Amino acid sequence: MKKILLFLLFSVFSFAQIQKVEPAFWWHGMKNPELQILVYGKNISGYQIELSDHIKIKEVTKTENPNYVFVTVNTDEIKNSSFKINFKKGKKTVDSYTYELKNRKPGSAERNSFSSKDVMYLIMPDRFANGDPSNDSQPSLIEKVNRNLPSGRHGGDLRGIINNLDYLQNLGVTALWLTPANEDNEKQTSYHGYAQTDLYKIDGRYGTNEEYLELSRELQKRGMMLIQDYVTNHWGISHWLIQDLPTKDWIHQFKDGEGKYGFKRSNYRTTSQFDTNVAQIDKDIALNGWFDTTMPDLNQKNPLVLKYLTQNAIWWIEYAELGGLRVDTYPYNDKTAMAKWAKAITDEYPKFNIVGEAWMYNPAHVSFWQKNSKIAEIENYNSNLPSVMDFTLFSDLPSALKEEDGWDKGMIKIYNSFGNDFLYPDINNILVFFENHDTERFNEIFKGDIRYYKMALTLMSTVRGIPQIYYGSEIGMRGDKNNGGDAEIRKNFPGGWKEDAQNAFNAKTQTPEQKEFHGFTQKLLNWRKGKDVIHSGKTTHYMPVDKVYVYFRYNDHEKVMVIINNNEKEQNLNLSRFAESLDGISKGKDVISGKEFSVSPQNKITVSGKSSLILELQ
Repeated sequence: MKKILLFLLFSVFSFAQIQKVEPAFWWHGMKNPELQILVYGKNISGYQIELSDHIKIKEVTKTENPNYVFVTVNTDEIKNSSFKINFKKGKKTVDSYTYELKNRKPGSAERNSFSSKDVMYLIMPDRFANGDPSNDSQPSLIEKVNRNLPSGRHGGDLRGIINNLDYLQNLGVTALWLTPANEDNEKQTSYHGYAQTDLYKIDGRYGTNEEYLELSRELQKRGMMLIQDYVTNHWGISHWLIQDLPTKDWIHQFKDGEGKYGFKRSNYRTTSQFDTNVAQIDKDIALNGWFDTTMPDLNQKNPLVLKYLTQNAIWWIEYAELGGLRVDTYPYNDKTAMAKWAKAITDEYPKFNIVGEAWMYNPAHVSFWQKNSKIAEIENYNSNLPSVMDFTLFSDLPSALKEEDGWDKGMIKIYNSFGNDFLYPDINNILVFFENHDTERFNEIFKGDIRYYKMALTLMSTVRGIPQIYYGSEIGMRGDKNNGGDAEIRKNFPGGWKEDAQNAFNAKTQTPEQKEFHGFTQKLLNWRKGKDVIHSGKTTHYMPVDKVYVYFRYNDHEKVMVIINNNEKEQNLNLSRFAESLDGISKGKDVISGKEFSVSPQNKITVSGKSSLILELQ
């Protein structure tokens, strides 16, 4: 009898094939009712598939790998809150999965997203604050916590961010961008999150999917929003789909001298996307080469890959109630496929904003990637990508502040940068920044001299676009990337760990230097919140003279004058030159100091050395 029971148990479990289903659930009422469900299990494609309740299957897609099957259904035709996906051998059901269709949250499709009204704050979750030490290491995840290792896991998590939301709100932040929080189960240097190994699961060292949703909702209570860092170009080599590829062309692979397929590094020359003179081999290596040895390059031309990436992004937007996406390494992807990806998302969420990282320094190259670009129109292309990052201004700002003025040096670089605004179809919807998690710390470039930080933040907070600041900038954090690598620009925020000797989250325990940085940032960002003239106003700027750059932001109701003096000495500025912008104006009040100035064209104004003024004009 025992042998018979064991045989029966073995028979049942030997036919239990389902190991993964993605997405695990979906929603009723999506604008696009088509849903493609990935089911994974040993030799699962050899079984017949039926849905319960006489639900029709629109399409079943099988690949050369028998461990996968892709089941497409029309959710508009399914009235139940759940149904079963049955795998059958003959008349016998050998395994099944109960698939849930949830009801959408009211107004989900019309959700608001980040815009020029916002200030975006970038956090690396592992390095910000440790709110739950119990999750620092996980039995199922390879890399364990080691705060003594600069490039190791340090224990920061979602709970640590949630615990410090009041700090961020009081600072003036309205949108929170986290570097990827999904599982990154690589052997080492996994803290950055860009080599993801499970796209439907938050990394256990950060917390859970439920805590990610909690973070989003806690932000919403404060009038803030969560921005997800999304990676379409590559995954981690340990991703379960990479370990057992559904199709050989799921990723890009190159033949070596022995005819074997595998790794080839990208040449990173993404101008090949629109270079009319490019050699095809150079373009192929740029776009299809791997970003790194541990980051296989995804083939978005494969319709199964593109559908997977599209549905996954929509799943997170819907599940986590996201306020936007930031997309990593945008020009490395297949641009035609990515245009479909962006359109599918914005069709589902018409007000949704997506900003792409197009790390290029030429404004024509950057603007190519923004939706409705006139430059891209030349080759009959539209990216459908709403927003891009202003790498031109990022690149020009430090040198503009460091160099002596010349024909093409010094402050004229900033002026020239804004002179290219005509290239962008939506100039208010570009991200402006002076540092992020990949760049040298701005305060390191200027050796902690707060005067440069104040000038730079004044600029970022008052020009067109969406300002983004990097965690710790507001307390003067530094880090030498050139000598210490990425870990130097990704140090722990002081006070984020119980054992930290000093806490910069608390104004009472900030150092005098931290207080000065923080106080200026807080005052400026909170002032900016209610200023439509900054969010959507027009700009008139004047060519820099003697290292002084002046510009005006204005609309029908309000006008703001910004003066940036990059001289060591104070300057007595003759205002007659700005008469066309000062017509009818008599007074101006400085936003930071509260000091009033006489600003009619007949007057002069004194501006301290290495400083800025933001004058609300009357």
